[in-house]
Amino acid sequence: MNKFKLAALLAAFSASVCFAQTQPAKSAEPQAQVLNAVVAVVNNDVITAGELFERTHSVALNLRRQKIQLPPMEQLQAQVLEQLILERAIEQRARETGIRVDDNLVNATIERIASQNKISVAELRRRLQLDGVPFNQFREEIRSQIVTQRLREREVDSAIQIPESEIDAFLADQAGFSINDTVEYNISHIAIPTSESMSTEELNRARDTAEDILDRARDGEDFGQLAATYSKASDALDGGNIGWHTLSQLPSGIAAAVRDARQEKTRIAMNVSSDGYYIVKINDQRDGVKTKLAGGPVTQTHARHILMAVTNTADEATVLTRLNELRQRLVSKQEDFATLARLHSVDSSATRGGDLGWLHPGDTVPEFESAMNTLQPGEISQPVRTQYGYHLIQVVDRREEAMDDERMRYMAQQILRQRKLAEATATWQRELRDRAYVDIRRDALQ
Repeated sequence: MNKFKLAALLAAFSASVCFAQTQPAKSAEPQAQVLNAVVAVVNNDVITAGELFERTHSVALNLRRQKIQLPPMEQLQAQVLEQLILERAIEQRARETGIRVDDNLVNATIERIASQNKISVAELRRRLQLDGVPFNQFREEIRSQIVTQRLREREVDSAIQIPESEIDAFLADQAGFSINDTVEYNISHIAIPTSESMSTEELNRARDTAEDILDRARDGEDFGQLAATYSKASDALDGGNIGWHTLSQLPSGIAAAVRDARQEKTRIAMNVSSDGYYIVKINDQRDGVKTKLAGGPVTQTHARHILMAVTNTADEATVLTRLNELRQRLVSKQEDFATLARLHSVDSSATRGGDLGWLHPGDTVPEFESAMNTLQPGEISQPVRTQYGYHLIQVVDRREEAMDDERMRYMAQQILRQRKLAEATATWQRELRDRAYVDIRRDALQ
């Protein structure tokens, strides 16, 4: 599961762990009839005072853990109630569309939460109980989170489209370019200036000189030598080269000449303006966005791994023993890594012999990447713990590569997708809430 799915639940659990010993004892249990009172009707379902009480308790623990002062209880309950109403509307929509989450998936998710907190499921259950959070409530919150994500994936995620034009515009903006001005040109130029104070004879001589230079340059004479001989610009003795620029960065006279030069076979053209003649040569051109965003070389690592997860049937000690045995067989070259990965890894990469392909920095979780970066090609790590379980990692090879265009576009697409997903999810939730019939029983709340 990704970070989005269980963030709220993990926060609530962490809160209960941190404040297990700080909650005052309840003076008396609320009467059963009060807990069963209906505080809201959502379509054909109800929310009871007991549910509202339990969820408000969990939320209050989380706020206290973050050292956030609690709002007045009436306002806090109103916020929690709205959350419960939305959850009911989502659950109902999920049932309508046939989405179901079985107990096995819920159990596996709870085991992962316990593992991330470095405790057993039994210990998780004990700590929740200390805080008065029923384990069944915790399970149902987990189920609700999974249902929400699956429904969102079906109704929101799948509808999000990122046109290539949006990716182009995003990359251009990140690189500081206008979407219509991303090509950079390496340019040399020759300037023959004119002014209103010049006589007709001087103007004609300037024109003849410029036209002669243009013809000679197009005939193949060395442009740099022509610039050093005739140009009146300050860069004449540098061969007239002014480096890499987009059209918007160039003076208008030179930019106009570049536009014309793009159409010429020789890539040389002249523009006549009020202040003189500009002869330009396009030496080269490139994608300015790609050049700027690609940066220097990036270290890529070709790696493979074997993943084992801690479960009720395979505790941490058992997993570590098995992985250490596999590592010993690999180090002594008794077995092939790919074969053992296919037999023992629980990761989807098992069918590929554990091969993860070429990884860029940030492609894996920090613990995995940190361990991987210490390995030499061919070396196999000790068991490495991450949120997914324990890994044996082998580095196959390393290389230095510039970030290619495909990779940059993929990263831009993911950023744009997350932006749209956040907006689309908020709209989707609001529409589900608005379509639902909701009757809040104010008297029961009081």
